[in-house]
Amino acid sequence: MARGRSKLKLGGLPALSSVALVCGSALLVLALLSIVGSRVLDVERFHYRKEGAPFHVDDWRSSQVQPEKKVVTFHNELPELRDVPRQADSTLKNVWTPEYAEFYYGCSDPSDVYISQSKFEPNGYIMIAASGGLNQQRTGITDSVVVARILNATLVVPVLDHKSYWHDPSNFSDIFDVYKFISALTPDVTVIKELPLNIEDSVAVYPMRIPRKATPIYYENRVLPKLLSRQVIKLTKFDYRLSNRLENDLQKLRCRVNYHALHFTSPIAQMGQILVERMRRLGGRYIALHLRYEPDMLAFSGCYYGGGDKERKELGTIRKRWKTLHNKNPDKERRNGKCPLTPTEVGLMLRALGFGEDVHLYVASGDVYGGEATLAPLKALFPNYYTKESLATKEELAPFQGYSSRMAAIDYIVCDESDAFVANNNGNMARILAGHRRYNGHKRTIRPNPKKLSPLFITRETLGWEEFAAKVRHHQKGFMGDPNEVRPGRGEFHENPAACICEKPNSPVLKPSWEKTTIKKQAKPEGKAEVNVEDDRDIDGEDVGIDTEDDIVTAEFAGEDVLVSDFEDSEVVDEIPADEIPAFTD
Repeated sequence: MARGRSKLKLGGLPALSSVALVCGSALLVLALLSIVGSRVLDVERFHYRKEGAPFHVDDWRSSQVQPEKKVVTFHNELPELRDVPRQADSTLKNVWTPEYAEFYYGCSDPSDVYISQSKFEPNGYIMIAASGGLNQQRTGITDSVVVARILNATLVVPVLDHKSYWHDPSNFSDIFDVYKFISALTPDVTVIKELPLNIEDSVAVYPMRIPRKATPIYYENRVLPKLLSRQVIKLTKFDYRLSNRLENDLQKLRCRVNYHALHFTSPIAQMGQILVERMRRLGGRYIALHLRYEPDMLAFSGCYYGGGDKERKELGTIRKRWKTLHNKNPDKERRNGKCPLTPTEVGLMLRALGFGEDVHLYVASGDVYGGEATLAPLKALFPNYYTKESLATKEELAPFQGYSSRMAAIDYIVCDESDAFVANNNGNMARILAGHRRYNGHKRTIRPNPKKLSPLFITRETLGWEEFAAKVRHHQKGFMGDPNEVRPGRGEFHENPAACICEKPNSPVLKPSWEKTTIKKQAKPEGKAEVNVEDDRDIDGEDVGIDTEDDIVTAEFAGEDVLVSDFEDSEVVDEIPADEIPAFTD
């Protein structure tokens, strides 16, 4: 050691080194504090950008509710997005709002000749067993009120399915406000929570199974006599058991039930509105995507999604669960528009339609097949990607966890309140929401046209972006939720409630060429109890019925057969019990 240098030590180290260590540590702590402090400021700015009551920063931090970060670099790591622009084409108009939407509104008041139910003596009691998931049950609940009106019967609050794929033990009152339901329908149908004790103790409930799309005449000729003689009947597996084509007052009753009488319970409604408000504060307008891409659903579809032998093996194993499921040709299914869009395809379609990467996206989804790798392109296209799990704390969602219908109800609210709604397949939730949004002013509702889009996605690599985007926009005309894009009477009524849509007197909209003939056709009474196959087809001839069980019923119910000959024109679909099919229920 050089002469004159101090040999003082502190804790076994030279004093100078110790001072340097302390100083370095202090600088490191200051740097960390700076980063944390800037993060708090970022969070505050993030929440105070929009008007309305902000989140408390402490609540935000403790809940770990933070924007999900983009998984990959936009262009560098995803070759399929190499030519996709980040921003939308600024020349496109009416991206968020359909043209002329302001001239249409929902109207479901009864006509002057409609008679209140209080003028009639009830013929008996009807019990309903609604089947499927939340939205399939919703159609059954809606139609059960109309059936009770047709039969002049007292309706017992419907019983929900507890045994299907969803295994949700929730009762009607756990999901819907039962008192609002009963009171709202007082002028139309008498609804009671349960059978009177004297009836329950003295009368045996008579079960019946109704064919799909049964007409009012069928109910009057086949069900009413049993109601009069038995006093209490129970309609089982009740979904899509009523014809699309009814007289206007009955159609409007459907709308009063679906859009005015059915309210979610306060806890569900409040949780849904909290998420809506958070989406608004994060980005103002937002898109809601109902993404059905679970392994079971993909396996049931029989389609191929580009995952190679691994996908074929995995989905093939799941597919064996349905022993009576017919083998399908994946290429044919895609050509016929039967395959749901992949997350990547949904993202490309939205960008082509005019939505840039700054748009905030709420995704209602189950477990996506392929996980984050499958979602990466969609998140790259729309980095402002949210779910109810990322917007709410575990504590907030705890009361609803384990109840699929209650969780689906929360998604329903956020999707219904969105500025634009899109689904990757035409399932029950997509249809119900499409009708609801038409009724509430034709809010932008995008239903993919897979039959036309599938060839585009197959040849995507050979097309430049401009050509691809132009073709997407062309093929999506008539599938964007615009007024008059679907002919009245086509598709499911719950998706296209034309009888409940009115046009303002000052509307400048040109009338469709088919309008007069359609009105005349609707006014024609149905003369026989049959199911019209056209009731199950949309404007492209696509079957929009729910493929969950036979359209032809041949089972024996309490000693009485439902005659096949009455429904010989019906289409028979895969003979699989509804409670085994998760694919197209919600």
